[in-house]
Amino acid sequence: MSTTDGVDRIIDQWRAERPDLDTTAMAVFGRIFRLSRLAGDAVEQAYAPYGIGRPEFDVLATLRRAGEPFQLSPGALAASMMLSTGGTTARLDRLERAGLVVRLPSPTDRRSVQVQLTTKGRDVIDQAVGAGLAEQRRLLSHLPPGKQKQLADLLRETLAPRGL
Repeated sequence: MSTTDGVDRIIDQWRAERPDLDTTAMAVFGRIFRLSRLAGDAVEQAYAPYGIGRPEFDVLATLRRAGEPFQLSPGALAASMMLSTGGTTARLDRLERAGLVVRLPSPTDRRSVQVQLTTKGRDVIDQAVGAGLAEQRRLLSHLPPGKQKQLADLLRETLAPRGL
């Protein structure tokens, strides 16, 4: 099945003006950027009923994925999310005020803390991750499962040389 989209129109315009250019990469990344924005907006709306946005989701999800006791150091959180420690601190402050995480003294180093999900935080992230995944599945629902897997495999292959 072949359809045209806004990226095709852009590529056609470049082809008319600069037929010497290979615009294949522009076609790929133009669609990735558009899909990322569409998915990001949809998932952000899915998180809203739980009182969180994408930044808060990232912290809560990182702690949840860590497994029992659902805690990490602020440095480990920052590294996992590829954020500065300052950016992580601001997120933790908001989440702590909302009662979704607590900072606990480290049992091994009196100068540091551990960030732990609260029961409320675990409930919020468990519900929010389900809602976000439902939105992502909805966005891909027009593709059969085999094509969804193929797309995931191609994107993994594209990212692999960069270690991302």
